[in-house]
Amino acid sequence: MSTYGPALGAGEGGGVTGIVLVGVALVLVAAFVFSAAAKRVRQPAVMGEIVAGIALGPSLLGLLPSDLPGLLFPPEARPYLEVLAQLGLVLFMFGVGYQLSLSHVRGVGRRIALVSFGSVALPFALGAALAVLLYPWLDRSELRTQGVLGPALFLGVAMSITAFPVLARIIIERGLQKHRVGAMALVSAAIQDVIAWTVLAAVVTVVSVSGLWSFGRTVGGAVAFGLVLVLLVRPALAWLLDPRRRWAGNGPAVHVVLCSGLLASAWVTHEIGLHAVFGAFMFGAVAPRHLIDATAPEVPERIDQTSLLLLPVFFMVTGLSVDLAGLGPQGFVMVLACVAVACVGKFVGAMGAARLTGSTARESTVLGILLNARGLTELVVLNVGLSLGALDSRLFTAMVVMALVTTLMTGPLLSRFPIDAEPVPAPVRRPVEQAGKDAAR
Repeated sequence: MSTYGPALGAGEGGGVTGIVLVGVALVLVAAFVFSAAAKRVRQPAVMGEIVAGIALGPSLLGLLPSDLPGLLFPPEARPYLEVLAQLGLVLFMFGVGYQLSLSHVRGVGRRIALVSFGSVALPFALGAALAVLLYPWLDRSELRTQGVLGPALFLGVAMSITAFPVLARIIIERGLQKHRVGAMALVSAAIQDVIAWTVLAAVVTVVSVSGLWSFGRTVGGAVAFGLVLVLLVRPALAWLLDPRRRWAGNGPAVHVVLCSGLLASAWVTHEIGLHAVFGAFMFGAVAPRHLIDATAPEVPERIDQTSLLLLPVFFMVTGLSVDLAGLGPQGFVMVLACVAVACVGKFVGAMGAARLTGSTARESTVLGILLNARGLTELVVLNVGLSLGALDSRLFTAMVVMALVTTLMTGPLLSRFPIDAEPVPAPVRRPVEQAGKDAAR
């Protein structure tokens, strides 16, 4: 029987198809309801979608009689739901790479550079140390990495993440794009994106390879693929999308080129030993944005809308691995420890660096609050760690709760620390203007 037979055939396969279709419909309805509720309490819509995904799993729906998560999303349907989830994820990561601008890194000044480094280095160190402390409590049968190195590296990366898209949404909604601290937070988060995804790729390479040959193959393959993208793919895309070509402005053609390219890139990084999200991210980063925006600006928006349609399925698949009821006393301690370490790492790292470089106490506090938001980006990192066996399900659940708490607390804390309006300095106007597009994510 072929791999795709059950979903395409009649009889039992037809039943699986129906279950998948109904399941996706249920996920979309739940995501809409929860996102609307999130907006009512001044939270980003994506946070409502994440909560909806968790609610459909064992944490809430599983508490009711008859094992509803198992009935609505039975084991035979989950592989197909996971494919849809991964598709939504790689489309989203293309958008992250596409909106990433290295101009955010150039000429941002000593203050922002130090804030960015401090709010990555300290959380990484504290996260790695926490993993060492919690390692005796981890379920070794769920881990596929040897020793504490894998959990330590992944927890370090997960603690150092700031969710740039969610952060941009919060800053726009709060009107902080008109303040120096809002611009600083956006630029710092953009720099952290560059650092975090680079470090995560290195961590995935370290924990997923077995032996020197496998390590060399993965590293060599990643470097070679990066060079191919920069030296061959980017110039080819620039030639194809040049406005002087007679097919310039052909939206469907551009759509096919970008979707095919990002999916092929995701496949390549998956095959060389990295996660598929890195290929889509790298392809988005090398895509000639100025040409695409000039000839077919609607295409990236269509890809973005497709990812937004499928991401609720990703949240649901994530929610199936989150079991709050199964945490137990040790798991509850894990949650408290993860939340505490995450907040201390970001607050102290960002606030301390900002104060040392001349920011006021209130500016430094607001900056720490903003950079403590994790959101969707955190879930991407955690799912990579879970899929590689570097995290067990209980630590994964604790970290998902941490991502929710640190993001949900951002709005209320900002209300307690209002800051006076201040013009944004000229060197950081570019990231603030770009945040308008990012905030829609």
